[in-house]
Amino acid sequence: MSHPGDLWASLPVPTVVLGPGDLIVDINSAAEGFFNTSAKALRGLPIWDQLAVDAPLEDSVARARKNGTPLFVNDVDVGNGQRAPLQCALQIAPLVDAPDHLLLMISPRELAGRMTQNHSVKSAAKSAIGMAEMLAHEIKNPLAGITGAAQLLSMNLDPQDLELTDLIVEEGRRIVKLLEQVEQFGNLSPPDMKAVNIHDVLDRARRSALLGFGAHMNIIEDYDPSLPLAYGDPDQLLQVVLNLLKNASEVAPQSGGKIRLHSYFEHSFRLRRSDGTGQSLPLQVEIIDDGPGLPEAIAADIFDPFVSGKENGTGLGLALVSKIISDHGGWISVTSVPGRTVFRLSLPRAPKSAPPATQPKD
Repeated sequence: MSHPGDLWASLPVPTVVLGPGDLIVDINSAAEGFFNTSAKALRGLPIWDQLAVDAPLEDSVARARKNGTPLFVNDVDVGNGQRAPLQCALQIAPLVDAPDHLLLMISPRELAGRMTQNHSVKSAAKSAIGMAEMLAHEIKNPLAGITGAAQLLSMNLDPQDLELTDLIVEEGRRIVKLLEQVEQFGNLSPPDMKAVNIHDVLDRARRSALLGFGAHMNIIEDYDPSLPLAYGDPDQLLQVVLNLLKNASEVAPQSGGKIRLHSYFEHSFRLRRSDGTGQSLPLQVEIIDDGPGLPEAIAADIFDPFVSGKENGTGLGLALVSKIISDHGGWISVTSVPGRTVFRLSLPRAPKSAPPATQPKD
């Protein structure tokens, strides 16, 4: 069968032609990016062996083929076995000139709704952070005086009373540390955008983790060697990956756990912003751990400031990660069930004119 080559190649969403028996006849270039496989490798294979859909579709597709009617399926999780599923809309329609063939279009859900929905939340969070920064500045000076006075007082106390002054000093230092983390949001410089080999960043983070907080973990590299350069600030991206590795390491048992660093290229991933503009974010990095997963009560708000699933956690680590990725024009998401938590970073590709990055700092 034939199709206009230029039109077929320019279709912006992954599209598959299915023959009898739901065998793959052809796929366009966007679908090659979605499946991370060439059209040549997929031709003749059953589509349902290559596409994981969280819905019973085979009977519906058979009816659409038999009756010559289109089929629309909204908001289903679709994956290809190589990465976390995406929520997509599926459109299936018989071809006019070949009724025994179907056209399957896979449209990853546009993120505009989520961006718009989160806009007011993020604005409120930004205001809260601004107020917290102001309070942090005002509180730190008198708090230092209180801590210093407690230390002076302890010099003239009996040993049995030192526990109280030690408590004042310890809690004072803990509050100062929290205030410094809050101030970090306001002091974070805009990213110095350069062409970055994201694998260099991942390798540096992996080595640092294994020498420190992640010494008990098994951190596995699963990289796409053909991945092009990303566009970002290597130092800030290093901070993001280190924070995610640290979180995964801290919730793992002392006997250890497994973290997989997975990179791949997804041609069809595009972020539509609330102002109507869009940006292609084809470089994907996943930090996957086999820990207990996120507490269900906070999973939806995990990137908001002061939300934490850890005892004595400040709830600022993931909020900072989200801010850095947002400042890069990227996107961060998470899926989590017990035994598998996936933090996914979606980043822009470096333009040809971008200056090269230096090695990220420790």
